[in-house]
Amino acid sequence: MNRFVAVERALRTAAPHRLLDAVRRVLDEQYEVVTVELFMADYGLTVLQPVSVLPHTLEPVSIHSSPAGRAFGAQDPFIEGLSDGLVCVHLPVTVRGDRLGVLSVTLPGGEHARSRLSELTEIAEVLGHEVVVAERDTDLYLQARRKDRLTLAAEMQWQLLPGRSCACPEYEVGAQLEPAYAIFGDNFDWSQTADRLILYVSNGMGEGMEASLLTNLAVNALRNARRAGIALADQAALADQAVYAHYRGSCYLSVLMFDFDLTSGQVRVVDAGSPQVLRLRNGTVERVTFETQLPLGMFEETDYVAQDFQVEPGDRLVFVSDGVYAAASPHGESYGDAALNRAIKSTRLLPAAEVPRAVLRELTGHRGQSEPTDDALVVCLDWRGRGL
Repeated sequence: MNRFVAVERALRTAAPHRLLDAVRRVLDEQYEVVTVELFMADYGLTVLQPVSVLPHTLEPVSIHSSPAGRAFGAQDPFIEGLSDGLVCVHLPVTVRGDRLGVLSVTLPGGEHARSRLSELTEIAEVLGHEVVVAERDTDLYLQARRKDRLTLAAEMQWQLLPGRSCACPEYEVGAQLEPAYAIFGDNFDWSQTADRLILYVSNGMGEGMEASLLTNLAVNALRNARRAGIALADQAALADQAVYAHYRGSCYLSVLMFDFDLTSGQVRVVDAGSPQVLRLRNGTVERVTFETQLPLGMFEETDYVAQDFQVEPGDRLVFVSDGVYAAASPHGESYGDAALNRAIKSTRLLPAAEVPRAVLRELTGHRGQSEPTDDALVVCLDWRGRGL
C-alpha cells in the first residue's frame, strides 16, 4: 500500500484524541522518522503550544523567533539542521487558509528528507483537516490552543467565530481579536457560496458576559436569516428585531455587513454602527464611508437599506472596531487618525492572515503602557476577484 495512503487511513480511523499517536506510529513505519510533535497556535498568536502532554509540561515555542514559528509565518516548510545527520522539518498545519499550527518531524537529513518533503507537507494538511473534525468530539486541541485560562466571555466568543483566516482563489481574509483571553463583544463572521462572500464585523456594547451574550444572540440571528436565503438588508432587520425583542433597546450591537459578488466585485453594504473600513489601493489608504444606520436592537422594527460598493482586484480592505481606531496614545492621539494609516501601509507586503496581528502589535506600541479599555478587532480582506 502507498505510504501516503497508509498515513491518511491511519488518521481517518484514529480516535479524535489519538491523532498525534496515529501519525507518529505510521510515520515511524513508513517514513523512518525519529520524533513527531504537533504544535497549535495559541489564541493570542504569540506561541505554538505542544499537543503531546496536557496540561502543558512541554515548553511552548515562540511564533516570532523559532524555526517552527518561521514555518507558521511563511506558510512554507522549514528545515532545521540538527546534530548526527538529522533534520527537523517544520510543516504548516493549515486548513483552507486557516492557520492552526505546525507539525515538526525529525528524520535523517539529505536525500532521505528531501525525497519525503512533499508527502510530509501533504500529511500535515490532512492532519489539519482531521483536527478540525476531531474538535467536535474532544477538547484536546482546543486546550492546546490556550497558554492561559480564557474568561467565560472569551470562551463563548471564540466558539462563535468561523476561524481566524480563510483563503480561496477570489480572496484571502484574516482576523484577530485582542485581548485574546478576555474579549468582550467584538466579533467577525463570514460565509461563502458558489458566487458570493458575506462578511460581518460587529461590536457589541457592554463588557464581559453581558457583551458576549448580546453578540451571540445577534450573530446567530444574522446567521439564521442568512441561511434562510434572505437578502442582506433583511438579515439586518430580522437580527434587529431579535435583539430588540430581548433587550427592549437597553442593549444593542453595531455591525458592518458586506455581501460580495465573487465574479463582478460588486458589493452590497449595510453600515449599522461603529466598525470602520479602510481601503488600500495602489499604495494609498483611505477610509471608506457609507450612510450610517441604527445599530441592531436600538429601536423596534428598524428598516435597513443596502448600499452599493465596488472592489477591484488588488484592493485590500481593513475592518477595525472602535477599540482600534479610538485607542489613544499617552499624548491623546487616536490610533485611527494617522497611526492606523501608517500601520496599513507598513504591512502592505504581508499576507492578509498576518496583517491583523501586525496591526494589533502596532496598536499596543501606540497605546504605550496604558491598559486597553476595550477589546480590539482587525479583519483584513485581500480581493483578487474571479474575472468575467
